[in-house]
Amino acid sequence: MDQNKPAPRKHKDAQREDRLKAALKANMGRRKAQAKARNMAEQSAQKSGPEAAQDKD
Repeated sequence: MDQNKPAPRKHKDAQREDRLKAALKANMGRRKAQAKARNMAEQSAQKSGPEAAQDKD
């Protein structure tokens, strides 16, 4: 009977590892999207920043 106990635990550990991998992948995707959005916003602000200030004068 003791031999049967490790098998479910290994299966449970594998499921946990798969869940963690999926969560990490999703998290990295969100972080990349956020970084890309921030970068695009900064580039947009840099392009329109000095020109916008000159147009107001």
